[in-house]
Amino acid sequence: MSQPRRLAALFAGSLMAATVLAATAAPEPVVTLAQGVAHDALFAIAIDGAQGIAAGVPGKIMESTDSGKTWSAGKPLPTPLAMLGIDLKDGHAIAVGQMGSVYVREGQGEWSKAETGTSERLMNVALNRQGQAVAVGAFGTVLRSSDFGRNWQPVVMDWKPFLNADQADQGIQPHLSAVQVGEDGAITVAGEFSLILRSSDQGASWTALNRGDAAIFAMDLRSDGIGYAVGQDGLILRSSDGGASWATLPPDSSKSNLLGVRSVGDQVVVSAMHDMLTSRDGGQSWQRLRSPDVQAGWYSGVAVGGQSFMTVGHTGRIIRVNTTN
Repeated sequence: MSQPRRLAALFAGSLMAATVLAATAAPEPVVTLAQGVAHDALFAIAIDGAQGIAAGVPGKIMESTDSGKTWSAGKPLPTPLAMLGIDLKDGHAIAVGQMGSVYVREGQGEWSKAETGTSERLMNVALNRQGQAVAVGAFGTVLRSSDFGRNWQPVVMDWKPFLNADQADQGIQPHLSAVQVGEDGAITVAGEFSLILRSSDQGASWTALNRGDAAIFAMDLRSDGIGYAVGQDGLILRSSDGGASWATLPPDSSKSNLLGVRSVGDQVVVSAMHDMLTSRDGGQSWQRLRSPDVQAGWYSGVAVGGQSFMTVGHTGRIIRVNTTN
């Protein structure tokens, strides 16, 4: 992969819109739930039960107490840095972002900064209900916490077994953009070169589950074993065995950079740059949303509240995506 494409892989999840959209109601099947101003980009969203949190440009937090039906501004994070990933379990919230920054919150308390020992950009974070958290980011960064994100330790990775000879000779450390931590403690990370790796021993050893060329930007692994991963150049992967193996789905003809994915049953929503895809048959076929808002802007993180899909993106927008039309 060329250096320009590697840089695109690192920064695709944090691009900001350059123009302000006209204040018109979004057409169905896209419904606007929140709208900011030109630079109010939101990159990440998490919903757990009735509680929801979205985060993005320096300090900006949006919150919901009704499973994402409505949103209001939350108390800003005390940082000048953008938050690119967020997760939420049983009232424990973790946000990660630029310069290795991590902020944690318990219940409705104050956000507090956690020391990570790294200045690399953190692209995503995952948390399970036992308090195990993993954050991933630029140049192969993997951090692990066992106390809901209050303290972190680096996971030392040997990348050579997972790269081709040229990549290994160059000492490349692939950027990582997606992570999931199972309730059984298994860690799954994904990123550049279509790498999907899994560890069942707290990061001491890893198994490669997938390799390729295009970068993976987002991953969704469900408790029933169904999983999706999406990324560069329209890449869409699907798993039916909890991520142990992956199959490439028919390619997206637009070759869009796909930035987020979430699924419920056979319904799937994929967010993207200037595009958005939905499926009602588990990814066997895809429909493209013909919304002026979607075509003019971008959306990143996707979450599910109740049975509704929500995604966040440019100009501080939070939208609901109706997959049944």
